[in-house]
This record gives sequence, C-alpha cells and structure tokens, in this order.
Amino acid sequence: MTAQLSKKSEAWSARFSEPVSDLVKRYTASVFFDKRLAEADIQGSLAHAEMLAHQGIISAQDYADIQRGMAQIQSEIAAGKFEWLLDLEDVHLNIEKRLTELAGDAGKRLHTGRSRNDQVATDIRLYLRGAIDDILGLLRELRLALLDLAEQHAETILPGFTHMQVAQPITFGHHMLAYVEMFARDAERMADCRRRVNRLPLGAAALAGTTFPIDRERVAKTLGFEDVARNSLDAVSDRDFAIEFCAAAALVMTHISRMSEELVIWMSPRVGFIDIADRFCTGSSIMPQKKNPDVPELARGKTGRVNGHLIGLLTLMKGQPLAYNKDNQEDKEPLFDTVDTVTDTLRIFADMARGITVKPDAMRAAALQGYATATDLADYLVKKGLPFRDAHEAVAHAVRTCVDRGCDLSDLPLEELRSYSPLIEADVFDVLTLEGSVAARDHIGGTAPAQVRAAIAYARKQLD
Repeated sequence: MTAQLSKKSEAWSARFSEPVSDLVKRYTASVFFDKRLAEADIQGSLAHAEMLAHQGIISAQDYADIQRGMAQIQSEIAAGKFEWLLDLEDVHLNIEKRLTELAGDAGKRLHTGRSRNDQVATDIRLYLRGAIDDILGLLRELRLALLDLAEQHAETILPGFTHMQVAQPITFGHHMLAYVEMFARDAERMADCRRRVNRLPLGAAALAGTTFPIDRERVAKTLGFEDVARNSLDAVSDRDFAIEFCAAAALVMTHISRMSEELVIWMSPRVGFIDIADRFCTGSSIMPQKKNPDVPELARGKTGRVNGHLIGLLTLMKGQPLAYNKDNQEDKEPLFDTVDTVTDTLRIFADMARGITVKPDAMRAAALQGYATATDLADYLVKKGLPFRDAHEAVAHAVRTCVDRGCDLSDLPLEELRSYSPLIEADVFDVLTLEGSVAARDHIGGTAPAQVRAAIAYARKQLD
C-alpha cells in the first residue's frame, strides 16, 4: 500500500496497519447526506485550482485537465449516474477519486495547499449562502402575498385580542401587516447572517495555513466571498455562521407558528373568521365532515424541529477545543434539515396566503361581542376634560350594565350614558361604532384604513 490513494482511496491508508471496520465506516461516513454539497465542492475546487495555476503551483495543463474532469463529474451527478461510495467516506473524497480517474495526476494535485478541514468549511458556506438567498426570495414572496391580502381587507373589521379576549377593533389588513413586519425582520436577520457566512476559510488548510504561495483573496473574489477568514484556527473550527443561521431560521419558524396558531383558531367553525383552500387541508378517515388545517398545524409542529436543531448545534460546539474535530461532521444534518424545513414551509405559506378566504360578517359579529369600543368611550371622556382614571371607572360601570343586560354600549340610550358622566353628548355615538373606532387611530402604525394603505405602500416600496 502506497502513500497515495489506495484501491479503496483511504487518504491516510499508509499510516494504518489494519483496515477500518465496516461498522466504523458506516458510523463515520457522511457521503449519503453531505453529497448535497457536491456543487459547492466542485465550485470551490475549481476556484482553488485556478488560483494554484495562476500562482504557478500547478501547471496550466493540470488546471485544464481538472476543469475537464469536473465538467464530466457535474454532468454525471446531474444525470444521476455518479456512483457514491461508502468506502470513500464523504463527498470530497468521492469527487476527488472520480477526478483522478478522469484527469490522472492532475486530480491528485488538486488538493495541494488545502485540507478537507478548510474545504468542507468552504463548501458549507457556499451552500448556505445559496440557501439564504433562496430563503430571502421566499420571505419576499410571502410578504407580497400578505400585502395583497391586507390590501383587500384594509377596511374589514376584526376584533383585536389581548389575553385571547376581545380588546379593541382593528382591521384584518392591519393584522396581516403585523406578520409582514415579522417576516421583514426575518429577512433583515438572514441578510445580516449572510455577511458572516460569506467569508472564505479556504487557505487555512488543516489548521495552520500552508507553505505554498497561495492567493486567498483571489479565490475569495472568484467565489464571490466578501472577505477571507483572518485566522486559520478559527477558519476551520468555526460554526458560528451555521448556528446564527439556525437561530434566524428558528425565529422565522416561530413567526410561522404564531401565524399558524391563528389560522387554526380562525378556521374553527366556532370562530369562522376564514377558510383555507382545500389544497392545504385534509379530511378524516372516520368523520366525513372534517376539513382539517393540516398545513398550519404541521408547520406549528415543525417549529419545534428547527428549534431543536439550533440547540443541537449549540451543544455540538460548546465543548470543542480548537481546531477541527470530527464532532463537526454532525453539523450538516441539522443544518440541511433546517434549510429544507424553512424553505418548504415558506414556499407553501406564500401559496396558502393567497388561498385564504376572509369572512367579514363573522369578524364583525365577533367584534361586537366584547365591548371593543369601551376604550374609545374612555378616550372620548378624556378629550372632554375628565382624568383618564375617572373616565376608565365611569366606562367600567357602563360596561357592567351592558353585561347584565346583554347589550352593547352603543345600545344604551343617551340619557343613560349621561348618568355615568354628564360630559357625554349626542356625538358619543360616533365613537361607539366599530368603523369610528378604527378610523380614529389615524397615525403611523395605527389601524385606520388610511394608515393601513400607507403601510402597505411603504412595505411594497421596501420590497421593490
């Protein structure tokens, strides 16, 4: 057995006196999940090879042979004809072995000046950068869908809740804009995370750099990285970027989960505020009348899955000494699953938002049930000169009367309302209507239809 790749292509085979057991191979191999890094691995390798050729470390012919071999490998992977071998452990050795078959010694020279440690760190960053770009696009699509829904219902009355009790009237459009704000912050976090993802580790080699005259800035420019990782130890051992992404992803899913909870409640026949298109729901195997909101329910459940991945990665890194350790192989499955879960969820929710049917009559009826204009009556009295605490007390007595009689504040005659405060006049009924209450909150961030439309226009401009 020579120091070069053996028949089984174990890169360290000459060092060992016995082969790795089959059980250990299965336990330590990552190829069947990290093969999704293949395109990133090829991109990074081609940029590395171009730099090696430019620096005179390998010949122009070697670089040409590497390019030709990588093109063949790309086509084989795209066609599903590439043979992934467990014996070769991971995506990197599988591609290197095939490249050597296609390009001969040029394939063996490709690894000059790098290690799998900085290679995998580069691959993950390239992959994650692309995933973040996809997620940013999907967050944009979801916000646009919610803006369309908000615009359609800028004046549709909806009860606003605190403690799940009717609080004040708002509009459904205003409610949807709250989620637009949440997902806008998610996009900001993802974009900010991308900046730290977009730093090149390649050139750190195993942990200490390399003796070859490499040009890391050239590779960074070729691959579109904004900067290079400035310390070789940190470059190969850092997984902050993956943890940060999972934290941002967990917040995305938290917002999805909050929205899901409301969709489930609103779709319940006991509430009946909305309906969700059939393609996002399922029936029951035993109850023929059922229409279950499976998509929001499952998204609510998948939030726990993404939260778990965040905790898993934090736990993975908390006890590791510098520099690279095999533990880090465990970063990929939670990261990949987080990407898949968030991507699929956002894509489905953008579509589902366009399939929501709003039921304005049910929303309005609910807003009339909880004395939602009580605060408006208190504000009315304050504007007449009554201290707020006194106004609060006077309205509370009026509400108690309405509770006992089963009527609304607007149902009380003027003379009876005046018994709670002589400051009340005939114009009080203007503020006791749901529309009057909503329209009165006419400031930035308020629920007045004019402000809702202004907020929609502002959000659309931000998305242009």
